[in-house]
This record gives sequence, C-alpha cells and structure tokens, in this order.
Amino acid sequence: MLLSRLIHPQINQVLARAGHHAKVLIADGNYPASSTLGPNAELVSLNLSPGIVTCTQVLQALVTAIPIETAHTMMYETSGPYALAEDPPVWKEYRTVFAEANVEVQLEPINKWDFYPAVSTPEHVLTIQTADQQLFANLLLSIGVRRD
Repeated sequence: MLLSRLIHPQINQVLARAGHHAKVLIADGNYPASSTLGPNAELVSLNLSPGIVTCTQVLQALVTAIPIETAHTMMYETSGPYALAEDPPVWKEYRTVFAEANVEVQLEPINKWDFYPAVSTPEHVLTIQTADQQLFANLLLSIGVRRD
C-alpha cells in the first residue's frame, strides 16, 4: 500500500530508479512528446481525452512522491498567434500546488526553442504526456535530494 497520492505503477517504477538531478517532464496536450524524449527517457501517455488528465493534476501527485529541486516552464510567446500578455493561468496553479505541498521552488521559464533541447538530455528519465489544453503548460522538473 502506497502512502503518496501517486499510484501509477510505471511512473512509480521510473521515479524509483531516478536519482538526484533526473528530469521529469509534465507535457501538455500540444507538446511533441514522442519526438523530444531524451535517450534514457520513458513516455507515459495519460492523455485520455482533451483536458483529461491535466498537468496540474499530475503535479499534485508528483509533489507527494519526489523531492523537487527546480521547476522550469516553457516561456510563452509575446508576439504572434499564440502570444500572451502575462504568465499563463496554469503557472498560478503550479505555484499554488508547490505552496500547499511546502515545496520551495520558483518557476524558472526557459525560452520556447531552448526548452526542447533542455528536455532531450541524458538526465531526462520520464515524460508524462497529458491532454491539458492550456497553452504553455509544460513543466520540466528536476529531482532533488531526499532529506528524510
């Protein structure tokens, strides 16, 4: 019986093998997950139907299972057809999840075109593909050190 909120067997298996600095991507429904996997990464598809499952829901489970050292978002576009004037609403949701879980990390945006290479590294161990329809909801987490 598991005590954390994360009960997905494949995700638990990958996270149990991961160590300090391993990277986990929570990908939104628009992210090209199959073509940006790092050489050591596994892809778990939780995209059941548009909007089901969301990135925030995945994060709520992950914060109960792993220590999170950093959280990188994909920086939104400020011009063009997908331009936003301010941080995407989902970023507020992430900050709320971190605060409620007493995880002291700040969201650190990475330029959209630098985000893909940041994911495709040997440290990338897992992509969890969601069906989140929010723009710029991708979240790249680095696993920290367990202190207890």
